[in-house]
Amino acid sequence: MPRYSILIDVSKCSGCHNCFLACRDEYFENDYPKYSAAQPLDGQFWMQIKEIERGSYPQPKLSYIPTPCMHCESAPCMDAAKDGAVYRRDDGIVIIDPDKAKGQDAIAAACPYRVIFYNAATQLPQKCTLCAHRLDEGEKMPRCVESCPTGALLFGDLEDPKSEIAKLAAEAKVEALHPEFKTDPLVTYIGLPKRFVAGEVVMQDTPGECAQGVNVSLSGAGLDLETQTDIFGDFEFEGLEKKVNYQISISADGYLSKQVTFTTHKDVNLGEIVLAPK
Repeated sequence: MPRYSILIDVSKCSGCHNCFLACRDEYFENDYPKYSAAQPLDGQFWMQIKEIERGSYPQPKLSYIPTPCMHCESAPCMDAAKDGAVYRRDDGIVIIDPDKAKGQDAIAAACPYRVIFYNAATQLPQKCTLCAHRLDEGEKMPRCVESCPTGALLFGDLEDPKSEIAKLAAEAKVEALHPEFKTDPLVTYIGLPKRFVAGEVVMQDTPGECAQGVNVSLSGAGLDLETQTDIFGDFEFEGLEKKVNYQISISADGYLSKQVTFTTHKDVNLGEIVLAPK
């Protein structure tokens, strides 16, 4: 029996909203008996695109996190449902029965991810079904995955070791969104935004010129990373943990080395770091 999942690579998401639009096209005014009632035009986002603003001028970042139903293996919505109104299929997909769930607003309230929506007009909790109706008809993937132009969404069977999703899940650092919820979601992520540090190196004796190719290293929290400044003299380290002390070391032939320490209470911009000649 398959165990279906979506693995989302945040670094590949451009925020184009194609997945959101494909979901809306599939479900707006379309009933799929036993799977889902029609999605209303307003107030429901079965595939949300969360925008995360990071850093500060002049080196800001914007990350996008596609967020469908997580199809949790420890699903709070199932615990809140009465009379089997929410159930998990053998393939792992969590379904809200559109007949049994009528009037059960507690199902929507139980979701810690806020990806179940209560339709006041029909008195139904509603959410993403991973396009279970399509899969049962023989389609290979949900509409959101099919529509993604960058390959940020990968769908497949985790139980099939030959599947692309199973191989990537075994090789990459896969994370849950909000692991503190402890819901064991089937939908997982690669590259969720963490802290980053950025800065610019300037040579004291050549003001106004970009310091390209300067060696920059970062240490702390078990990390030992190295990079070089780009053609603008900028450098960056991504994937740092929150509230941790790190040290940056900068060196170039003919110049005095420099060390800078910082704590990742937030994303850090070190600004200009000036190297003096020996």
